[in-house]
Amino acid sequence: MNTFKKKPRSVLEMTVRELGDAVHVSSSTVMRFCKKCGCEGYTEFRYRYKMALEQKLEQQEPENAITAMINYFSYINNPVFEAKITRIVKSLQTAQQIVFVGIGTSGAIAKYGARYFSMNGRYSSYLEDPYYPVLEELNQGTLVIALSISGETKETVVLIDRLKQNGARIISITNRENATIGRMSVETIAYNMTNDRLEGSYNMASQVPVVFIIEEIARRLHHK
Repeated sequence: MNTFKKKPRSVLEMTVRELGDAVHVSSSTVMRFCKKCGCEGYTEFRYRYKMALEQKLEQQEPENAITAMINYFSYINNPVFEAKITRIVKSLQTAQQIVFVGIGTSGAIAKYGARYFSMNGRYSSYLEDPYYPVLEELNQGTLVIALSISGETKETVVLIDRLKQNGARIISITNRENATIGRMSVETIAYNMTNDRLEGSYNMASQVPVVFIIEEIARRLHHK
């Protein structure tokens, strides 16, 4: 354990078995620990661990934006991410209607997502007003793509809850997988980017991953 305290990044270079040997537990114990941390596997655990280390150092040495993007795209090049995208595309194929939901910055991206889907041959709409009347037409055939950086915005959570009560299925794209809207969803994709807050209130986490995810889903849906 002293090795990890002195060289915390050494974990990033270890396989499941190597980490288990280092802390004197089995590989299956390591995997159970990853699950308890809210990760789908060891790959996601290492990425989250890496992000935690970087967040610890961000005040001393802010991460270069290009480096952050390179790290993100390297991270999603794995079977877990691929399987999620595949499941989401299958769900969208059977949806009667698609609605993007978001407020503030996420609302602007929700509008873009609806337009991009429509351009790719799958008409979609969007909601960026949390007080907009949710009509009965948004029923079990509706698939909602909910966008939220924190995943905890009260208005977004309330709106999603209303949509779920009408029978809509929820897919969420948020910065943290264990966020509230993630737990309300049938599927969630977390992009785990560093949270940069402006004047202590506005979350400036990059939205490049969100745009990429939306476009990747739309392109695959179009080809299907």
